[in-house]
Amino acid sequence: MMGVLLGIYLGRLGIGPAQMGFVVGAGLAGAACATLVATLAGDRLGRRRFLVHLALLGATGGVVAAAASSAAVIGAAAFVGMLNGMGRDRGAALVLEQAVLPATATDAGRTRVFAWYNVLQDTGHALGGLAAGMPAVLHRLAGVPEVTAMRIAVATCALLTSLPALLYLALSPTVDGPRPEAPARLSSESRSVLWRISALFALDALGGGFVTAALLAFFFFQRFGVAEGTIGVLFFGARLANALSHLAAARLARRIGLVNTMVFTHVPSSLLLVTVPFAPSFWIAALLFLLREGLVEMDVPTRQSYVMAVVRPAERTVASGVTNLVRLGAWAAAPALAGVSMQGLAVATPFVVGAGIKILYDVLLYLAFRGRRPPEESAQRPDRNSTMVAVKRPD
Repeated sequence: MMGVLLGIYLGRLGIGPAQMGFVVGAGLAGAACATLVATLAGDRLGRRRFLVHLALLGATGGVVAAAASSAAVIGAAAFVGMLNGMGRDRGAALVLEQAVLPATATDAGRTRVFAWYNVLQDTGHALGGLAAGMPAVLHRLAGVPEVTAMRIAVATCALLTSLPALLYLALSPTVDGPRPEAPARLSSESRSVLWRISALFALDALGGGFVTAALLAFFFFQRFGVAEGTIGVLFFGARLANALSHLAAARLARRIGLVNTMVFTHVPSSLLLVTVPFAPSFWIAALLFLLREGLVEMDVPTRQSYVMAVVRPAERTVASGVTNLVRLGAWAAAPALAGVSMQGLAVATPFVVGAGIKILYDVLLYLAFRGRRPPEESAQRPDRNSTMVAVKRPD
């Protein structure tokens, strides 16, 4: 809901694309800082308690953003509240949640667990896309002024952000596990894999930061003049496509492997992204966008599963934190550049640059990790004559 509304909300307040990009970047920078703390101290502070505080901080930032009018104040609120202009959950909570999930499944079932985790997230994202039509409903049916209707909708986002705190409190105490005195020390093998894959993830996130949901919503709003309600329905369809793609990714990964699934679905999605700004009408642009969304998220459960597979269980919080942190850092930097390029160059610039960076990431990822299989693939497809090196997860 926030991903759809944030860009339009800022536009209604008279904030231009360049400042808009900085506000979106501030929210992602706040999420990056929280992710760093979760990585280094999440296990020691207690996972449940940390998750509860994240939810409450997010709600606080949303309330301030709903009441403010200047880009500076909203930017500060976005940083403190980790307001998410991506339109998807990419915050510190993922670090701790992803560290917990592998313990609930075998190696063979791990990717499926991550797929369902992302299906449920994207179901919420889809409903949030529909809820983003709230300002239009309030304005047309109740006569609420447009800006006031937007403020009410953003305040509703803040309320929804606070509700997970109740769910986190209801988690079993075993979620916390033993609290170490210091962050887990990575083995030399894990460090080697994480540094290389994190650098690649940062490149991918840099490309993704050029096309956040907030900027995409603003593009459809500015280019085709479509209302918030229509854009909300479009993002509802996009998130449904994402959700279905996660289950398809888990099935495909069992056939061709995690790395192949990540790469061979991601490249076509980037090519589709380039076509969106050149579409002659909103409906053609929307169709191309939905086709892209049916592919772009297939690397998410496979990526998460792969990272958790190649490190020790005690290293999972740190591994999840490092890989998510570099992605957030790149996401935080890119929207400001995208906003400036959209305003100063051409509306298509962020799409072309973002897609180009993502394709480069896919090529480099394939070259670097096509020979490293997670345990379940090594067990299923042993090949003594193969030059591929299986990654064994230490006991």
